[in-house]
Amino acid sequence: MKSRRITMLQVAGTYIGTIVGAGFASGQEMLQFFVGFGSMGLWGLLVVTLLFIFFGYIIMELGFKLKASSHLPVVRETGGRILGTFSDGVITFFLFGALTAMLAGSGALFSQEYHIHPIIGSLFMAVITLVTVLGGFQEIINSISIVVPFLILSAVGVSIASLLMGSGTALAEVRLPPSGFLRNWLWSAIIYTSYNSVTAIAILAPLGYAAEDRRMMRNGAILGGLGLGLGAVAIYFALRVHFHSIKDVEVPMIMVAGRISPFVRGIYGVVLLAEIYTTAVGNLYGFAARLCGEAMHKTGSYAYDPTTRKHKKRASLVILGSTFAAFIASLAGFSNLVKYLYPFIGYCGLITLLCLVYHRYKS
Repeated sequence: MKSRRITMLQVAGTYIGTIVGAGFASGQEMLQFFVGFGSMGLWGLLVVTLLFIFFGYIIMELGFKLKASSHLPVVRETGGRILGTFSDGVITFFLFGALTAMLAGSGALFSQEYHIHPIIGSLFMAVITLVTVLGGFQEIINSISIVVPFLILSAVGVSIASLLMGSGTALAEVRLPPSGFLRNWLWSAIIYTSYNSVTAIAILAPLGYAAEDRRMMRNGAILGGLGLGLGAVAIYFALRVHFHSIKDVEVPMIMVAGRISPFVRGIYGVVLLAEIYTTAVGNLYGFAARLCGEAMHKTGSYAYDPTTRKHKKRASLVILGSTFAAFIASLAGFSNLVKYLYPFIGYCGLITLLCLVYHRYKS
């Protein structure tokens, strides 16, 4: 057991890697949830950073207490039979939906940057995600936490470089037409936190079980939340400066990187693929753990692990089937998934977050 415990940096890195993905690093999320509200979007990002720290810690703490192998014990503990069942359904559905969005994002990137059919890009991401998840929970932690620092530094670096090169350009005072889901900057920040946090429960709960103690979880949540906030703010400013040229692009941050140099654009394309990969891995694991992991939880095992002999065949079939279904669903397109699926799940996820807060302070 001790040999499989994790460090604070792995906690923070896995937290960040679970959140960042096609929507975050591509700039689509920042564009639709924050840039469209002009300067008030910055206040929204401050709120998001604080909420990520808060919810990251309490989810991991519950995972630690309940020895959770999936999100299910957490939502049952906090929501009871009725609300817990509802939250379970929302999270399970969105884990699959977010996996679909990651595969679609990979397809959009391959099409925009490399002029390769999007089906090839989606298939490529599906295969490498599948192979990683079949390797088990520890392999997932290692793969995500190792690449995350490079991903955040790259996003921040590209954003800062684009701002310096466009230093004579004022921040565009822009406003996208409000959608039916996102009416103001504060509500947008809450919805953004909601759909990201409810999805993250699937990884944060078993991550909390794997952590050494509450201090490690707290410091990991703080570091992870600050890293997410820093990356989001950097992307926000880069998109504000170049808003009029990127507002209708599927992958706007690629366009921003291209204004620096073709080489930087190529490098950022690779970085974006890596960020899509980290989130896709977390989503596929969480979805498979929900379908197969309760039996593992009852055995008292460390965490759901598809390499365990007793459950290997069933888990492998679930992982394979889930990946194939997500690949088919990804043909709906990337920006449409970000625009409609994410806010919808954010609204549903508010019930889960309210249950977490109520349980925390009732206890």
